[in-house]
Amino acid sequence: VQLQASGGGLVQAGGSLELSCAASSRIYSSDVMGWFRRAPGKEREFVARVDWGYGRTYIGDSVQGRFTISRDRAKNTVYLQMSSLRPEDTAVYYCSLGSQRSTDTRDYRYWGQGTLVTVSS
Repeated sequence: VQLQASGGGLVQAGGSLELSCAASSRIYSSDVMGWFRRAPGKEREFVARVDWGYGRTYIGDSVQGRFTISRDRAKNTVYLQMSSLRPEDTAVYYCSLGSQRSTDTRDYRYWGQGTLVTVSS
């Protein structure tokens, strides 16, 4: 499975941005799609995940109330809607595919190439 992330860019603080990630092949109902991010000089951080089958979501503490995750099963695509962006949200954002409801990068088998989000103050 190949994951292609897109939608990153430069945005002012307080603004919004939507990332998308398309999978090259079918995603199964038992799978989980997630978003992680890596800020300069920091470890990769969990952002959000969605159960592909039921659509249940889990949002990381650092973005709770500002980011949402959704999926379009027909398009094999997952989205990350980001609002009230802050300079500390600046990072490379990665989409990922796994089979466990996890916040651990080791539980995700496939990774997109990453898309850069820069939030200016």
